[in-house]
Amino acid sequence: MIKDIKGLHHVTSMASDARQNNRFFTETLGLRRVKQTVNFDDPSVYHLYYGDENGSAGTVMTYFPFQDMMLGRPGVGEVGETQFSVSKGSLKFWQDRFAAHGVDGLETDTVFGDNRLRFMGPDGDSLALIESANDTRAPWLADGIPGEAAIRGFAGARFSLHDIAATEELLGFMGYQRVEKQGNVTRFIIPGGNGADTIDLAELPKTASARQGAGSVHHIAFAVDNRETQLDVRKALMDTGYQVTPVIDRDYFWAIYFRTPGGILFEVATNEPGFNRDEDTAHLGEALKLPSRYEEFRDQIQANLVPLAA
Repeated sequence: MIKDIKGLHHVTSMASDARQNNRFFTETLGLRRVKQTVNFDDPSVYHLYYGDENGSAGTVMTYFPFQDMMLGRPGVGEVGETQFSVSKGSLKFWQDRFAAHGVDGLETDTVFGDNRLRFMGPDGDSLALIESANDTRAPWLADGIPGEAAIRGFAGARFSLHDIAATEELLGFMGYQRVEKQGNVTRFIIPGGNGADTIDLAELPKTASARQGAGSVHHIAFAVDNRETQLDVRKALMDTGYQVTPVIDRDYFWAIYFRTPGGILFEVATNEPGFNRDEDTAHLGEALKLPSRYEEFRDQIQANLVPLAA
């Protein structure tokens, strides 16, 4: 069994409008934009990162905003819900704030004893705030959002699957422990994780397959401390039969990828070197940062990207 995974590192989704996406995550949700760079495989598209002050693992939501991209279709074989952690008693603040900002899909419920507020992002993204009494992570303090209500980072994610058996086995191999079942949803937790340590598997045998598009999660990343432990995880996965990519340098972390039995793309990412490797912490996300291979094309790339608000 793998013992090096700490919980989530980041979640990467797709969007249809960069400005709208930036405005929603920085203004409505009050996260910090910790990096603006480009899709390493398509530099005509931004890669935007939102999180806490430092872009700590377990707090970072990232987006590829493909202009005017077709909306995704929810279904099985995807991350069906991305979940953020907030303090106990803060959901009323968020209900009022979301209503004032015109956020769609507001629904409250209680799952595994946790009060939740479900809502949609600008492209119908399936998101939720979950109250936690034990999350001690320091939030980024944005204007208009009090510290006692601010988002602490991820709580976890919910996967939508036809059958959960193979994914349950994989999560167990990755160090997750099955703790509870409620209806068709089974919960798994990384003991002693980084706060973003919960995965829920929703079994939906009669639901059609998802179609990726704007509002869909592209991949979900799990955190390890460093490159040495990442290589150990890669070997363990390959020894078990998974087809894992070589290590890829993403400038702010190193990444490996593999496709799960349920169809979801998993990444294992390092906590090093972090988002301050090329920007001072006080100015994260302010300037467009490019991979070195694209630097000579900066003027052309920047001219094709819509300016973002500060």
